[in-house]
Amino acid sequence: MSAPESVIPATAAAPFVINCVAVDDEPLALGLVCSFIEQTPFLRLVGRHESAVAALRSLHERPDAQLLFLDIKMPDLSGLELAKVLQHGPRVIFTTAFNQYALEGFRVDALDYLLKPFDYQEFLRAALKAKTYFEMKQASETPAPASAPLNPPVPQPANAPEDDYIYLKVEYQLVRVPLADIVYVEGLKDYVKVHLATQTRPLLSLTSLRGMEEKLPASKFLRIHRSYIVGLGHIQSVGRGTVQIGGETLPVSDGYREGFDQFFSRWK
Repeated sequence: MSAPESVIPATAAAPFVINCVAVDDEPLALGLVCSFIEQTPFLRLVGRHESAVAALRSLHERPDAQLLFLDIKMPDLSGLELAKVLQHGPRVIFTTAFNQYALEGFRVDALDYLLKPFDYQEFLRAALKAKTYFEMKQASETPAPASAPLNPPVPQPANAPEDDYIYLKVEYQLVRVPLADIVYVEGLKDYVKVHLATQTRPLLSLTSLRGMEEKLPASKFLRIHRSYIVGLGHIQSVGRGTVQIGGETLPVSDGYREGFDQFFSRWK
């Protein structure tokens, strides 16, 4: 008989101690994850459950839960489905025996992905990644001291130059991408492909094309289609309703044609 599901009473959190919940329908796998959590000094086990349904019910009573070690393939409600329900709740590290779920884990913004069977060293690597995330989050939310800073910010003029790079979330890290390197951006539902001049493989980032449009300066980029933003410095030629860029022919849709025509009218 499997051990009864339990919820550990809430206690005051120490600095940089992460409250964890483990969820797995296999008792042995659940016990292993709980054992790993308990032997890690900066993790605190506050709940363990053998189903995602039980975890969902419990998490409503555990607002202090910060991190889920979550199996994916479970009956009734999968770990992926639970992660989507808890989109603004605890962060997730997936634990699964099936590597085909890696992309889905990326789409729900998981912190990491542990492929079973994993040892404590692999577990600790993922846990340290979570620790870094929560420390940075805590630092960003800590109010600045009331005293005047030693080096007060220098006011920027209204015509200050734009940054020449952006940061994109790629897999589980922020990647610095020079604006001059971006050839075009392709929207793919929940994420974007950023095609670069310096590498053949595009970057895959969990953001919308609209979000990218807001990040990119209008002086250097132009949206030409519901699925494409192009780097103006990389356009090779312009045809009737098309753009040649990066060895590809991209369409200009009717909804963006007016802005496109206005931009290129200066050279006509």
